Amino acid sequence: MLFFGAVAAGTFLTRIAPFLLFPDRRTPPRYVVYLGEVLPTAIMGMLVVYCLRGVNPAVYPHGFPELIALLCITVLHLWRKNTLLSIGGGTVIYLLLTRLVF
Repeated sequence: MLFFGAVAAGTFLTRIAPFLLFPDRRTPPRYVVYLGEVLPTAIMGMLVVYCLRGVNPAVYPHGFPELIALLCITVLHLWRKNTLLSIGGGTVIYLLLTRLVF
């Protein structure tokens, strides 16, 4: 029971910390604004590398399902600018390709 209380308290503190540190009337430091601009792109790049780390081009299906799904995600995101649609659509495409085609 103590574990769940500690997890709940930690979650609550991390959720409320930005509001306590940077109230509406106070401008965040420049490095916090900078991190807010660059971290989403860096994290997405890291996720792409993480997802493709096990792809071996020398072994069938040579990474084609991953490549096709990645292209679909990119096209969906450039077309609709909706992250959930992009990720969901890419996941569905990948699963269909791996289950039905490759």
